[in-house]
Amino acid sequence: MSRTETQRTDLPQKMHLAITNGLRRKRIRICSYWAEECRVMGEPIPGKWSFKYHPWLREVHDSQAEETYIRKAAQMGFTETVMNRAFYALDQLKRDVLYVLPTKNPDASDFSSARFDTALDLSPHLASLFTSTKNVGHKKAGSANLYVRGSRARSQLKSIPVGVLIMDEVDEFDPASIPLATERTSGQFDREIWGLSTPSIDNFGIDLLFEKTTKEIFTFKCPHCGKITDLSYPECLVLTAEHLQDPRLADSYLQCKECKHKLDHEAKPDFLADGKWAPTQLGSPFRGFHISQLYSSTVKPGKIAEAVISARSDVTMEQELYNSKLGLPHIVKGARVSREDIDLCIDRYSCGDPKMYKNSLITIGIDVGSSLHVEVCKWYGETYADTNDINNQAKGAVVDIVELSMGKAGFPDLDPILRKYHPFRVVIDANPERRSAIEFANRWPGLVYLCFYGNNIRGRDISPSEDGCFVTVDRTSWLDLSIGRFRNGTIKLPYNTPETYKDHIKNLVRIYRENKIGEMVSSYKSTGADHFGHARNYCEIALGTAKFAGLSNMNWGR
Repeated sequence: MSRTETQRTDLPQKMHLAITNGLRRKRIRICSYWAEECRVMGEPIPGKWSFKYHPWLREVHDSQAEETYIRKAAQMGFTETVMNRAFYALDQLKRDVLYVLPTKNPDASDFSSARFDTALDLSPHLASLFTSTKNVGHKKAGSANLYVRGSRARSQLKSIPVGVLIMDEVDEFDPASIPLATERTSGQFDREIWGLSTPSIDNFGIDLLFEKTTKEIFTFKCPHCGKITDLSYPECLVLTAEHLQDPRLADSYLQCKECKHKLDHEAKPDFLADGKWAPTQLGSPFRGFHISQLYSSTVKPGKIAEAVISARSDVTMEQELYNSKLGLPHIVKGARVSREDIDLCIDRYSCGDPKMYKNSLITIGIDVGSSLHVEVCKWYGETYADTNDINNQAKGAVVDIVELSMGKAGFPDLDPILRKYHPFRVVIDANPERRSAIEFANRWPGLVYLCFYGNNIRGRDISPSEDGCFVTVDRTSWLDLSIGRFRNGTIKLPYNTPETYKDHIKNLVRIYRENKIGEMVSSYKSTGADHFGHARNYCEIALGTAKFAGLSNMNWGR
């Protein structure tokens, strides 16, 4: 065969190969196809990326919205999804990516080493893409950059302009860091903002972001009745026992809420395969996705049934059921002070009434923000009190509630309040205006303490600094006491207590979450402004500093 004849014979094959490669290049410019072509996974589902067990992730991969928010149950594949989105943006779009986690250490550092580096080790295409991977917080993919940061590293967030922002576990962020992070994309013509998290409480974190979106649910055709439906709790979960010790509980199952027919757990990859996301809120330019573990192929219905039974007698498990299993925000009963609790504390005196504070033991708490929020509290009880347990013996009456504008130089407007009330002790927020707070403390030596909320303090211990100017306390333990007074009736309020004060107290909500070593722990989150709630807390801590006075007991009257 001549060379010309050979070339003519090869021409159709070359055309077919060119068309195939062209189609492949076009396909991988769609993120879901890119993942299938380029991403290799390890256990528990090793091999090339597949949507078989997570069909709800395909459409999420390909979201074209400027902002996409995912309110999710735990272990549903979304962290790997946004990692794919990050890699895809670096590889195909040549955009810089900022991936933000709650804290720099250990969250961002461990995540970068364990998740991103592992992905590079498993996927040859990714390994060839990156030209520099040694730096934990900064990896280069040709001309594009991947930054991994903690949300509390404010200085690091401020200096990075990017086209793609991913915020992982938003509910663990300081709320103030969310607008700071999103500002990093403001100078881009084309930008993407992604936020995802298991939720905690209503109107906080991911739930607050999710509310402004399309609020989509994953729907599918029931294999029995053929109707389009979705999996929701409690309609679709059938419990086959009522006690954890009953072995029949493992037989609990899912049902179609339309026809009540049992949905086989093992068949989920089949009947969910052609599922679609359906919006429940129209008109939003932003996409939002919500899904629960009812859809999971790895979490059997019996395990969710166990969580339901446990939640009936354990508030920590109740929080875990709604947040981690169902992907829903939830406030357990008694986790926040109600308006009724506060109203029951109202008494027949007014703010600043001299009869309430003359010859009394007074403390002052001050929270520092865009303004100064001040609580003045009178304490009373038995004639003498043991200073090692003074807070438990005390009852309080809020004497005054004041909000002051921030002064240009220090906090001079606080001085008249101290001269008026002659407090036993004052505790002020150490941040964010530490220099002004120190100047204030130096004007009132021995009287004013600057307070930090610390992680290594247990219970209601108060850890003083060597110079005696600073104290560090456990935030949750002291809020349990100071906010709990509204529930147990050990505090009084003036009849003209500002509505703002009441709102700030109500906005503090106690939640229960699993920490990084698997323990269930509690903390407080805020559904809105909470400055007077912390002023209340500092007032309580100020009373607790009585143990530093070198006294064995104290007289309530002075």
